[in-house]
Amino acid sequence: MSYTMKLYISKIFLLVIVFTQLSCVKNPFDEFEEGNWNNERSILTIKFENQVGKEQITRVDDQIGTIMLGINTGAVADLSSVKISSLVLSYGAEASAKSGETLNFENESNSSTITVNSPTGKSRVYTVIAEPFEETILGTYTVSNLIVYGGTGPEYGGGGVTAMTNKPWVWLPSGGPEAELDNSITLALDGFTDDGNSFGKITNDAGEDNRYADFQQVAFGNYPATDLNGFYRKIPKEEGTWLRNYATGIVTFTFADGTTTTGQFIEGAITEDLGNGTSKTVENYAFAFNLIGTDDWNSIYSDYDKFVKRPRRYWVDLEKVD
Repeated sequence: MSYTMKLYISKIFLLVIVFTQLSCVKNPFDEFEEGNWNNERSILTIKFENQVGKEQITRVDDQIGTIMLGINTGAVADLSSVKISSLVLSYGAEASAKSGETLNFENESNSSTITVNSPTGKSRVYTVIAEPFEETILGTYTVSNLIVYGGTGPEYGGGGVTAMTNKPWVWLPSGGPEAELDNSITLALDGFTDDGNSFGKITNDAGEDNRYADFQQVAFGNYPATDLNGFYRKIPKEEGTWLRNYATGIVTFTFADGTTTTGQFIEGAITEDLGNGTSKTVENYAFAFNLIGTDDWNSIYSDYDKFVKRPRRYWVDLEKVD
């Protein structure tokens, strides 16, 4: 046999060995394609009809989990049939409940369960707890007072809490803050956002005098006349909309022209410590707004400083009538 022939046969033999070895190597993607790697069995997001706020999902361990959420009981006849509006699971997982189906929370613990199975057959059981929720902002209120905390250098006695109507010389002789004190404010519910925040319509009725406050500070002493509606017209005249964010506690009002203001809804008797020996007590309800003014040391201790230059916080005190 010639040398050339021997070399040719040797190469063929080597190729056979190589292909034989390659055929014995496991495909690294087999396990991925078969799903043998995937033990995931998690609920990523879940939403129910009339849910309030964002759900809190906790994977306690490999076998159990919890989901906490709120349900608006004012929009649900009972808790025995609450519909799932969306359900997102980890990749490849399957659940004992699906979007469009209902869960029964009509029991002492207001709870139900969902079992999630991974492609490998492992399970996690989620206990879903639906806390009954009632939107407390709804109703009709009368405006009982307009209060401002302001002043440059409160640590030096420059701060103070003052009812606007206690300083009549600061405002227009007619149609100032007192015009707001016979108003009634009604908040109605229209629905909930995808994030579970409530929203609706606000109606600000002008009352018997058919007037809204025009927050104009008149010229007095060395102080010029100043339009302060940017500070104090926080609640829309006539009609607007409201949105209540439960994650932040912020209420957003939207006016007819699209402008917005943000504040807090205060419920029940509470005293706010403002520091430096100053406080404000809300006796019933209030909308409270933080204001951003500018220190004016040349005007410290004056009404002009508290209302015009350095207002800090503003309360629309309310009494609920319905």
